Amino acid sequence: MQRYQQTAIDKATDEMLDLYAEDAVHEFPFTRPGVPSRLEGRAEIRAFLEANWTASPLRYQAYRNVVVHETADPDVIVVEQDATGTVSTTGREFSLPNIVVLTVRDGRIVHFKDYVNVLAVAEALGREITPDA
Repeated sequence: MQRYQQTAIDKATDEMLDLYAEDAVHEFPFTRPGVPSRLEGRAEIRAFLEANWTASPLRYQAYRNVVVHETADPDVIVVEQDATGTVSTTGREFSLPNIVVLTVRDGRIVHFKDYVNVLAVAEALGREITPDA
């Protein structure tokens, strides 16, 4: 998890992809319209990372309040964490709480379930949060 966090801070696509199995799945159970909820395989994960890391003004600087929970399955952990950083367009600081369910086999990520707090992301980006009509 620490290697994953550092590659996200560095926006190091190749290093990030080295952490994933060829047929890995990365899911976002909570997402906003226009954002895929499931990425299958390294090619889809690469395309998503490259597009997201280029377009997003969020610059991660650290992960704080990291708590790792072991599960009954030795290949699975649950991680609570806050990604912190600044918004490059405004200089505003942010903290994005999220939960990850991570499955690893043979030293590679095979399934990454990323419970991103989309409301915190919208707030960090200065987007108005309104309920659906």
